[in-house]
This record gives sequence, structure tokens and C-alpha cells, in this order.
Amino acid sequence: MNVIEFAHTHLASVLALAATGVFAGLLAGLLGVGGGIVIVPVLFFLFQSFGVSTDSAMLVATATSLATMIPTSLSSIRSHRQQGNVDFGLLQRWSPFIVAGVLAGSWLVTRIDGNWLTLLFGVIALLSALNMLFRTGKPALFPQLPGKSAQRLMGSGIGFFSSMVGIGGGTISVPLLTLYNYPAHKAVGTASAIGLLIALPGALTMLVLGNTPNDAPVGTVGLVNLLGFCCIVPLTVLFAPVGAALSARLDAVKLKKIFAIVLLCTGGRMLGQLLF
Repeated sequence: MNVIEFAHTHLASVLALAATGVFAGLLAGLLGVGGGIVIVPVLFFLFQSFGVSTDSAMLVATATSLATMIPTSLSSIRSHRQQGNVDFGLLQRWSPFIVAGVLAGSWLVTRIDGNWLTLLFGVIALLSALNMLFRTGKPALFPQLPGKSAQRLMGSGIGFFSSMVGIGGGTISVPLLTLYNYPAHKAVGTASAIGLLIALPGALTMLVLGNTPNDAPVGTVGLVNLLGFCCIVPLTVLFAPVGAALSARLDAVKLKKIFAIVLLCTGGRMLGQLLF
């Protein structure tokens, strides 16, 4: 089957995945949120509409989200580095522990029931939404970062939990760093590099070690859906600058609160599928 025949046969899937890329890119540009927090729930519900079980849908959504973050993180790092917002000193201290956490978390993903990942993502989504609603613009709780041992634990935890639910470093690391009076612009810039440290080893682990579910969507290798990757990445990169341009004309604070409410509903719906 050539590319044209394949695209025609799976046209609905291709269009839906492309729309996911557009949506993730626009939101990333508008709100500065990582693509994973958008891509994972969209793919989770989208794959189920293709007849994939909730268990398999979450596994494939998690791995595919990590894969899409590899090229987008590289682009983001270059932009933040030019502005001097990447803290390479912190990265040097945290990197071994982030990667260790990622390898442990992504290996665990290949071994556990996807419903556990759905539960974890739902909890993280709810906490992230509450942070956006009630902590945005608030003062830090601590004057500075803790000692070396605590920072190593923070790095390991960021890598472990982020890789398990397919999100980049920003969703967990930015709120965590800003709690310790770390400059917000440097937290966002450094999180772009943390995202690559999470995405690359995490996606490769799930690609190589993951067992493709019997009901996985077409184009899945290991746990990574390559069709989704190819459809999402170009459009995410293309539409992120469009979202950034729109953000200059819109009220970013109100938009972030609206997104937080949507995220609350999304996380709640994912948890609801497990409980009811």
C-alpha cells in the first residue's frame, strides 16, 4: 500500500491527528503550556473513538506524546537559549537524576496497566489546573532552592512522573521551581531543556521495550504511534508561532484560567472513566 492509498484508507485518523497538532501548537503558543498536557488527553479520547480500549489508548497516547516532544523541545531550547533563559548550571546538577527517573518511569509504563497511567494523569491534570487558577502571580513560598539531596529528589521525581504520563518538564518543574523563588522566565526556559531530557530517553524506551497492544491504532510501533507523530509534529511547530502572535492581542491571564477549567474537566472525565 503506497502513501496515497494509506492516507485515503485512514483519512479520518489522519485528519483527527492533524487537528491535534494544530490545537496543541496554538495552545502552546497562546498559553506557554507544554504540548503533552494537551496531546495526551486528546489522543486518549481520540484513540478510543477508533475502537481502542482505555488501557491501550493511554499507553499509546503517553508514548506518542513523548515522541512528539523531541523535535518541539529542540526548537524551544534554541529560542530560550538565545534569550539567555536556560540555566545550564541547574541542568548539569539535575540531568543525571532526571534521566534516571525517566528510565525508571518509562520502563514501568511498558509493564503496567494503562489505567494506572490514566489515574496518574488525571491527578496531575487536576493539580496543574488548580495551580493555574490559584497560584498564578502569587509570591513564592520559599526563599531559595533546597539543598543538594532535595534537589536530586526533585529532579528524579520530575523525570519519573513526567515520563509516566507523557508530559514535558514544564507542567511539573515550572510550578515547582517558582515555589522556591526561582525566576519564572528562567524556569520556563530551563523546562524546555528538561523536556528533551524526558522525551528522548522516555520515547526510545517505550518504542523499543513496549509491547504493541493488539487493539493499538494503525501505525503503532512499540507503544509509539508513528502516524500520530508524523501528523502532529509539523503542525504543532507551524501553529505555535501563530498562537504566540495571538497571545499578544488577547488577555493571557483569562485564557490561562479558561484552559485551567477545561483541564479540570478533562482530568475529571479521565478519572470518571476509571471510577464509573
